[in-house]
Amino acid sequence: MKILVIGASGRVGSDLVEQLLNDDHQVIGTTRQNEKLFGNDNYTQLDLDITAHKDDIQNQIDGNIDAVYFVAGSGGKNVLEVDLHGAVKTMQATQDKGIKRYIMLSTVFSLDTSQWDSPGIKDLKDYYICKHYADQWLVNNSTLDYTVVQAGALKEREATGKITIDDNDSGENSIKDVASTLAAVLHADNTIKQVFSMHNGETAITDAITKI
Repeated sequence: MKILVIGASGRVGSDLVEQLLNDDHQVIGTTRQNEKLFGNDNYTQLDLDITAHKDDIQNQIDGNIDAVYFVAGSGGKNVLEVDLHGAVKTMQATQDKGIKRYIMLSTVFSLDTSQWDSPGIKDLKDYYICKHYADQWLVNNSTLDYTVVQAGALKEREATGKITIDDNDSGENSIKDVASTLAAVLHADNTIKQVFSMHNGETAITDAITKI
């Protein structure tokens, strides 16, 4: 498959691209960095500014792409332009380009505002508001074959290959396990039009995905 990864230089994005390349996919990674991120022959790179006009974004996206991942993030510096407006523009551009599959990396409880007074979320309220409305647009306004993966806290540690899904606990995740979950979702048709939360747990990733 030919796959566009928006945010390829990020912590999750770089691991996701590596896994997709290992699975013999053709990957186009977007980054604002000048240096090519991967030397693999199946990898190409695109300097895509998601704060640009929607039509400019759309003009840079190939029409023969099979799936789009959105794993970009502002890092808290420009949440409205990147995490909300930028994300929605990529959805609109993907849809207008005739591409159906769109996989969004989101954050746990992005659509459950009742959880937002809990410790760890209160201090990220602006980010959560942006993710909330970006996810809402994807679910309620797009015609895309979406999957929204709501990950708990991202941690730089060894992968476990095991996760828990939808247990109402924010939890923590190995970054590599989040990337592996995103990669597994690509061919799991049962995850289309689904939103699920995840954190490291006791079930093998592929087994957990099949039960969604």
